[in-house]
Amino acid sequence: MQPTLFVSHGAPDLPLRPSAAQDFLKSLANRLEPPSAILCVSAHWGSRDPKLSSSPQPTTIHDFSGFPEALYQLSYPAPGNPELASRVADLLQGSGFGATLDPQRGLDHGAWNPLLMIYPEAQIPVVQLSMQPDRDPEYHYRLGQALIPLRQENVLLLASGSITHNLSCFRHHQFDDPAPAWVSEFAEWLQQALQEGRLADLFHYQEIAPFAVENHPTDEHLLPLFVALGAGGPAQLLHSSTTYGILNMGVYGCGDLPRSLQEVGHRQLVQV
Repeated sequence: MQPTLFVSHGAPDLPLRPSAAQDFLKSLANRLEPPSAILCVSAHWGSRDPKLSSSPQPTTIHDFSGFPEALYQLSYPAPGNPELASRVADLLQGSGFGATLDPQRGLDHGAWNPLLMIYPEAQIPVVQLSMQPDRDPEYHYRLGQALIPLRQENVLLLASGSITHNLSCFRHHQFDDPAPAWVSEFAEWLQQALQEGRLADLFHYQEIAPFAVENHPTDEHLLPLFVALGAGGPAQLLHSSTTYGILNMGVYGCGDLPRSLQEVGHRQLVQV
């Protein structure tokens, strides 16, 4: 059975910049059983109701600006999987969610950016599922619960967002700047709440967590975490580092983690 993963994809230039986060993502494939397909939930595709990319060959979307030209030359030519898209739509519809297929949708950088580092060969089929940014964390948790059967079908659910995400501060920092206290304290609160399984607090993190609004002026970059929790269960911290000072690059594994991930998670908790 596949676990579910939440990865912080960071700034779009992460594949071009050596870092602890890049190193960890590049090590992930060797710690996982090879999936037959990947379902990616990205913070960068929002819609009123769930949509699924159903193209047999999704394009690479460069949905950003102002970065080095080399970044726009990167592509991720993984095949799609229309059958999986239909399967996910059926699961969601069976759980009361409206779900439709989008044969034109490609992979945005929230999907292909981490996948380029985890599975650089781009041979595993990828389907992308949209989020509903106007809905709350509990809604996305229930959305994840509808996807539980996929784990037994050797589908890896990769939820891609960011533990912290305030782009109004982004241009004020260098790539290797240390995290300010308002970033670290939020990330530490989140890690503790996840470790203790405090779902009610997590659902209401905006009212409870320290510096919640400063780190997430809008919800969309944390909502994929709740999809991963719903599909996988309790979360274990696998990696923690920071880029650009304000982007915590936390990675969490949910569900039955393979021993290789359990061990790296234990080491991370000891370090933190």
